[in-house]
Amino acid sequence: MKTDSVRVYVHLSAEEFMAYYRGQAQAVVAIAEDGRRVAFPASRLRPYLDHGGVHGHFELRFDADHRLTTIRRVR
Repeated sequence: MKTDSVRVYVHLSAEEFMAYYRGQAQAVVAIAEDGRRVAFPASRLRPYLDHGGVHGHFELRFDADHRLTTIRRVR
């Protein structure tokens, strides 16, 4: 099974993340380190949310059908 991974930097304030939490937005769109534009469900960032929002570098892994399989903070 082929997987693809990308690294992105996410910087969302707590107020910005609330738009996702309220359902006003569904996906986070980020530019990967290699220049690709990637979109993924905002709900996958909930484990990384703190009072300041979500900040950091993340590795996203996708399956052969381009569905997000895992996300982890790398720094």
